[in-house]
Amino acid sequence: MPDQFPARARAAGVPLPLWPEGSVPGARGREDRDVPRLTAHFAPEAPPGSAAVVVCPGGGYAGLAAHEGAPVAHWLNALGIHAFVLQYRVAPYLHPCPLSDAQRAIRTLRHHASDWGLAAGHVGILGFSAGGHLASTAGTHFDAGQPAAADAIERQGCRPDALILCYAVITFGQYRHEGSMHNLLGRPAPEDLRTSLSNELQVTAQTPPTFLWHTADDAGVPVENSLLFALALRRAGVPFGLHVYERGAHGLGLAEHDRDVGSWTERCGTWLAGHGFGHGPR
Repeated sequence: MPDQFPARARAAGVPLPLWPEGSVPGARGREDRDVPRLTAHFAPEAPPGSAAVVVCPGGGYAGLAAHEGAPVAHWLNALGIHAFVLQYRVAPYLHPCPLSDAQRAIRTLRHHASDWGLAAGHVGILGFSAGGHLASTAGTHFDAGQPAAADAIERQGCRPDALILCYAVITFGQYRHEGSMHNLLGRPAPEDLRTSLSNELQVTAQTPPTFLWHTADDAGVPVENSLLFALALRRAGVPFGLHVYERGAHGLGLAEHDRDVGSWTERCGTWLAGHGFGHGPR
């Protein structure tokens, strides 16, 4: 794929198709919803070789919430982190299409790291709600790339270097979000996929360091989703930070208007800096 971001200043806000036209795996057409894309938001003052994060908005695998996209990218930019908002495929597309899109996004950033001034070894993924499920799936289902692939992007590994999971859907077990599960897996949801995509069951020592936050009274996605993932990380010896707030509705995004929950961005920024992502809050 030719470099479609020849200049960082030109790149911001320009959607980049993740595959050449007509070659999207599993595509049902060529409309906007059929073409997964990345929209770049480069941190203007970040030095060459800075960290990058793929941002996955939520939406129950039925849509993509705008307030969990560009505004989040701008917050990451203020931390000195380049951000790339992922337009991944949602229903009627089923698994593995969204995961394929997220993996391709990570591979793409690594492939173009030197062109775009990114650190290939500091590529994270952040997701909200169902986008958090996608991010946690990317962090538990990955590969080292295909060395013999004709497509140079596919030669890159797709393991993220950090996970940021915000009121994330994690499990398709007891505490599942029914809508996300059926939008991703269909009806009825196959038992083997429910298990393999209950990501608390897929954590290993190779799962990336993770930051999680949730609210205890989340009526959309039960807090047990984050608790189960954190417990699995603990058992596997994977570093993590977990923050549970007493009150707060589902889907708060940056939560700028909630003095308590809104503190998650500062805590996350500090955590990210501790793992080599940006300079932290200022």
